[in-house]
Amino acid sequence: MAVWIQAQQLQGDALHQMQSLYGQHFPIEVRHYLAQWIEGQLWDSVELENPQEELKAKRLLDSLVQELQKKAEHQVGEDGFLLKIKLGHYASQLKSTYDRCPLELVRCIKHILHTEKRLVQEATNVSSGGGGTLDSLSQRHQQINQAFEELRVAMQETENELRKLQHNQEYFIIQYQENLHIQAQLNNLSAVPAEERAQRETSLQAKRATLETWLTREANTMQKYRLDLAEKHQQSLVQLRKQQTLILDEELIQWKRRQQLAGNGGPSEGGLDVLQSWCEKLADLIWQNRQQIQRAKHLTQQLPLPGPIEELLTKLNADITDIISALVTSTFIIEKQPPQVLKTQTKFAATVRLLVGGKLNVHMNPPQVKAVIVSEQQAKALLKNESTRNDSSGEILNNNCVMEYHRTTGTLSAHFRNMSLKRIKRSDRRGAESVTEEKFTVLFESQFSVGGNELVFHVKTLSLPVVVIVHGSQDNNATATVLWDNAFAEPGRVPFIVPDKVLWPQLCEALDMKYKAEMHSARGLSDDNLVFLAQKAFSSASVNPDDYRNMTMSWSQFNRESLPGRNFTFWQWFDGVMELMKKHLKPHWNDGAIMGFLNKQQAQDMLMSKPNGTFLLRFSDSEIGGITIAWVAENPNKAGERLVWNLMPYTTKDFTIRSLADRISDLNHLLYLYPDRPKDEVFSKYYTPPLCIFTTPNSETSTVNPTYMDQSPSPSVAHPNNFGIFPQINDPMMDADGEFDLEDTMDVARHVEELLRRPMANQWDSQPS
Repeated sequence: MAVWIQAQQLQGDALHQMQSLYGQHFPIEVRHYLAQWIEGQLWDSVELENPQEELKAKRLLDSLVQELQKKAEHQVGEDGFLLKIKLGHYASQLKSTYDRCPLELVRCIKHILHTEKRLVQEATNVSSGGGGTLDSLSQRHQQINQAFEELRVAMQETENELRKLQHNQEYFIIQYQENLHIQAQLNNLSAVPAEERAQRETSLQAKRATLETWLTREANTMQKYRLDLAEKHQQSLVQLRKQQTLILDEELIQWKRRQQLAGNGGPSEGGLDVLQSWCEKLADLIWQNRQQIQRAKHLTQQLPLPGPIEELLTKLNADITDIISALVTSTFIIEKQPPQVLKTQTKFAATVRLLVGGKLNVHMNPPQVKAVIVSEQQAKALLKNESTRNDSSGEILNNNCVMEYHRTTGTLSAHFRNMSLKRIKRSDRRGAESVTEEKFTVLFESQFSVGGNELVFHVKTLSLPVVVIVHGSQDNNATATVLWDNAFAEPGRVPFIVPDKVLWPQLCEALDMKYKAEMHSARGLSDDNLVFLAQKAFSSASVNPDDYRNMTMSWSQFNRESLPGRNFTFWQWFDGVMELMKKHLKPHWNDGAIMGFLNKQQAQDMLMSKPNGTFLLRFSDSEIGGITIAWVAENPNKAGERLVWNLMPYTTKDFTIRSLADRISDLNHLLYLYPDRPKDEVFSKYYTPPLCIFTTPNSETSTVNPTYMDQSPSPSVAHPNNFGIFPQINDPMMDADGEFDLEDTMDVARHVEELLRRPMANQWDSQPS
């Protein structure tokens, strides 16, 4: 209810905007009397574009109607009688309006709540600090709103001037007709007797002379009025163009840039309601100014006077038509982008929206939108207005959609819900370019008219670059192409040119954004993590972040050339880490349990200063999507010496069988997570609960306390002379780098059934020392 309480304190234009949200589609009385209930419902949990959510929306509608009926029943006394009738009427009205389309009710209420919150926030920003400096966003919005007010005042002035001009011209025409009538009387004096003729001729000529003097003076005055009015319209056009540039070339472009970065995991681009309200105001002002110019031109044609006015008005009309054309074509945008990694034969969705559609009444004859996929070269030709002979680079199924007008929100949009790319036609690739570097785009186009077919618009818009794949194995390389493009594309570029090299800090920003999004966490990549990545990317040993600040990384280094001594690229390694974390280890990263970005030497240096049994988790250098456990313990081959041991890396395949937490629980020699946290304190909440009672082989079932795993101390701690967990260095279980492989000795993940029957200590004890 807090939002409604604050909304009632709004003033001026904000209050007017809030009031305009309500009407027969949703009465303001319903908002008032059910404020607490309305704000307590999970409207945002309903996906408006998913037809399967209709049942959830229907339940919300029924609940709303029930709440209204209950509120009506509780009204008593003389004052409550009329309110009882009114609320009961609203309950019936909402039921009949939305019963067949409950998702529209949800759309309506979501729009109302979002707009109220925005208006309240803007009002709070303006009033905060006792008139102190506003933040840049509020200042910019205030500047735009102030400009709209100035344009409105100017338009009202020109409207008044135009009416005055029209009134003067009508009076001028009447007097001009009177002058013609006098001239006709003079011409007919020949039939009048001579005595009477002289008297009347003198009188008529005097009247004609006076009238012609007035007409001459008035014609000059009217010509000046016309020029002055045209000049005011010219000034309005300058201001309209300036306002339109601010909204379309700055605000809308920034929204599109945020949308592009959201594809890399950046913050949501935000709603379009504010932009739409500005564009609608622009459309209204431009259209009214255009009508004024046409009325002025009509007055000129009705009463031609010598001078440049007609030519000037023709130019003004052409200029303002160009302005409204630019507004309409620029506000045909993609609200929901198609997936940028697009797999053939897979369903996908997209939404396009015309921000000025409602204001220009385009919905009165709903236009159809068509989607086609085009290549990078075809996209370049389109932007140059070169003919592409209606070619496409593939076939999209279900690629036609009619734009729908949502009365409650005032939006005109087309929702493509079931598109599918049936086939793709690839172009010849350049040099070392692979199929996952080839960029396409989905072209959305439509045609409609406004003003009773007075103006016809052919609008088109291109999606963000799309990389088409035919198999899931291509996904990681395709994602690299998309990430590089989204991060480093410049506004207004030729499709789809991006720099071949970028500064390392720029790439760090993009990687951090992507990583945080995949982890759904505020914990991104630390400075130490980024130094580790720089060492890997540039094969450097420097630990000073400043050494990398001015270094550049090329696209080839990023995802064409393999890392030294490896068969995978820098991106493939990083993407493998993200996939592993996203699927299996996200909670542990968010808990701070995984350090991850460490090399083997760093892990050794950190662990050697800690007690035996201390361990940490780091990402494997040698395997994509691998994570290893490093721990410190005694050297079984040399008394008194301590070593850091590394398990063979675990991968997604391993964690699909048994979780990281359970594997750490299984390994009794792991005692403390670096630096000194008992492992159970960190991981116990993720352990799998006990499932059964153990029995010993070759014996009858005995009544023993049920246990899930033998939690006896690690042999390295409890039995100093028994080093079964540390095979000789030349043991076949060790890899070339001295990494320990439990595959054949104690891979709990692959031998769960065996382990549920055999105490773990026996497995360790069975190994030769």
